[in-house]
Amino acid sequence: MLRSFLVLTLVFAMNLVNAQESAYVAGVVSNKSGNPKESVNIGVLGLPVGTSSAQDGSYKLAVPSDTDIVIVFSFIGFGSEKVQVNLAPGETYNFNQTLKVSSTQLQNVTVEDKQIRNSTLQRIDPKTIRIIPTATGGVEAIIKTLPGVSSNNELTSQYSVRGGNYDENLVYVNDILIYRPFLVRSGEQEGLSFINSDMVSSILFSAGGFDAKYGDKMSSVLDIRYRKPTELGGTVSMSLLGGAAHVEGVTKNYRLSYQLGLRHKTNQYLLNSLNTKGEYKPSFTDFQGLFTFSVNEDVEISFLGNYARNRYTFIPENRETKFGTLNEALQLKIYFDGQEVDAYETFQGALSTTIFPKPELKIKIIAAGFRTFESETYDIQGQYFLDELEKDIGKEDFGEAKLNRGIGTYLNHARNYLDATVYSLEQKGYFTKGIRYLQWGVKYQREQINDKLSEWTMIDSAGYSIPKSGDSVGYVNPSLQPVRLLEIQDVLKAKTSLNSNRLSGYLQNNWLWATKDSLEFSLTTGMRASYWDLNEQILFSPRLSFSVQPNWKSDFVFRAAFGFYQQAPFYRELRDLNGEVHTDVKAQESIHVIVGSDYNFRAWNRPFKLVTELYYKHMENLIPYEIDNVRIRYYAENNARGYATGIDLKVNGEFVKGIESWVSLSVMQTQEDIIDDYYYDYYNQEGEKIIVGYTADQTVTDSIRFEPGYIPRPTDQRVNFSLFFQDYLPKRPDIQMHLNLVYGSGLPFGPPSFQRYKDTLRIPAYRRVDIGFSARLLKEG
Repeated sequence: MLRSFLVLTLVFAMNLVNAQESAYVAGVVSNKSGNPKESVNIGVLGLPVGTSSAQDGSYKLAVPSDTDIVIVFSFIGFGSEKVQVNLAPGETYNFNQTLKVSSTQLQNVTVEDKQIRNSTLQRIDPKTIRIIPTATGGVEAIIKTLPGVSSNNELTSQYSVRGGNYDENLVYVNDILIYRPFLVRSGEQEGLSFINSDMVSSILFSAGGFDAKYGDKMSSVLDIRYRKPTELGGTVSMSLLGGAAHVEGVTKNYRLSYQLGLRHKTNQYLLNSLNTKGEYKPSFTDFQGLFTFSVNEDVEISFLGNYARNRYTFIPENRETKFGTLNEALQLKIYFDGQEVDAYETFQGALSTTIFPKPELKIKIIAAGFRTFESETYDIQGQYFLDELEKDIGKEDFGEAKLNRGIGTYLNHARNYLDATVYSLEQKGYFTKGIRYLQWGVKYQREQINDKLSEWTMIDSAGYSIPKSGDSVGYVNPSLQPVRLLEIQDVLKAKTSLNSNRLSGYLQNNWLWATKDSLEFSLTTGMRASYWDLNEQILFSPRLSFSVQPNWKSDFVFRAAFGFYQQAPFYRELRDLNGEVHTDVKAQESIHVIVGSDYNFRAWNRPFKLVTELYYKHMENLIPYEIDNVRIRYYAENNARGYATGIDLKVNGEFVKGIESWVSLSVMQTQEDIIDDYYYDYYNQEGEKIIVGYTADQTVTDSIRFEPGYIPRPTDQRVNFSLFFQDYLPKRPDIQMHLNLVYGSGLPFGPPSFQRYKDTLRIPAYRRVDIGFSARLLKEG
């Protein structure tokens, strides 16, 4: 693999050296008043070459030399401006462009993002965040409506992608890797997502087959970009679930821009509707700031900082659940004592410096740090009563308890504390030369984790857990009398301190070209490499994607992606069910094979897009796990292999004229084979299978060993369907309705025995519908 990596690097370097020398066009873009215009699109007509203007309106674009080309300047609301040039190699042409406001009403406007259509990435409009009706809101609420994505809990921002779990998703904000909490076990404890939707300017998401420039996780990548303000502005929002405020601006010389965001959330209103009644006191607050300073036209310094303080206090009182069938209706009542107090405090910051040594070269250096303090403490006693309900509909006490089946008590205890520090230094590079776009990066990361676990459960339904002195008859020496210890279950006792170092890097090259008969091609090749000194494993992950846009009357793009995704373990994967840490756990491996198409079409004289992807993921060295709400408990052993396969479809467009909606459908199967799992069935002399507590003859005379083979993974949700639909009142498009519908078929489950082969039953399907309304009270301008 190392030899292949060196050969690939050499090929990229040779292509770079042999590329034709570029020429350059540079200048400033402004409006008719002379004010600079940021984010103006500047490109070459007919070629996949382009850039955008900076905050001060300046731009510099590398273009082909010794040929006639047309430079195009475009911006929404302004007319397109064109200029034709023919430049010598190495020549720089200075050209200042003034944009004029467009006075023409276009009948149909089609905006095409070629870079996105050629990859597995999806671009999402950040404006949708404010209008999509969900319980918690945020960017993740939109992600959950996309094909291949599933979530059965509206209280959490976590999601599963194509059979993966929550730990298999990459999230970046301005190239900074974001971490999820370690100790959180339920959605109501989780608090705010890192991503502040008021500050977002760009959202890209891939459900698999993503490029080498992204990390090594096995499922998905979410790439968020925060906005660089060009003027003073802000937002304020309030609801029953909290509030948020944000302000942004830029100095008069456009050299310093800033964004500040403050959010507070409390989901107490939602939690009061849960089956478990009690006093809920959640409080989640965070503050973020983004500052960008332009030292000069070639150097830019940026700082992104975040502080989050989350508190969750719960004093349970009682819970009542009715279940069973018409012939056997049961009721479980639980009365509680005690409380739970959880606290999570997180600091994260990143200082980045971007340098433009040449117009075609960009260097970015990022120094980042992450620190978290987490505690989970509770002592909760539950006294439960299992009653049989009256099922005779003719009686007055129909549906009420008539017979007690059993009583008991349990006590849950935890004193869990964790603090973790992760800091990194990273260098990224970007180089454009003709039709090639080269990217590379090198990263060093240091991790320090201290964890103290103390967790257990005591169950007493028949008095057997109560400690009792042994019988002293026959013992001359009282010290020899046997001691009956208190029996407790699910014991986790551990104290861990880990310090480790990681080194990773990638190299990626993109080619875009067109043939004489207007066929357009895109090819992206890349390689990732990484090393972790804790398990001393070296990983190489080649990746490849290809797309073609044929010269057809119908607007199709066909694409394919192939790659290795090797996810090195983090602390959570190293800790087994008993709390013991295994430092010899290796990376999980996943090979992605994806084919898909992107089809733009018109229906009812309105624009639509159909995106289809078929995928197969072959997985080795898997670490089996159990999921309880959002808590993942790993077996800390690479003893499974598996696969995930399916199809994703999404149709989006103007189902109602002038307003976008979409429909997503996913059909998927994921299974795993735990290599060393097996069980025995035992039989008596009569050949009957022995069932403890049921079979009369419990004497074993024969046994058969079974190896379960492939079983559904915990995330095996076969069908997911989502609909985001928008409409408005006739003749009043400023008054709108927004509908969000989600359906997910049942997930596998089984008895709480940590024997995965028993998890073959299915929970009921997940269904949720949210509806919201909005009205614009003031018109812009």
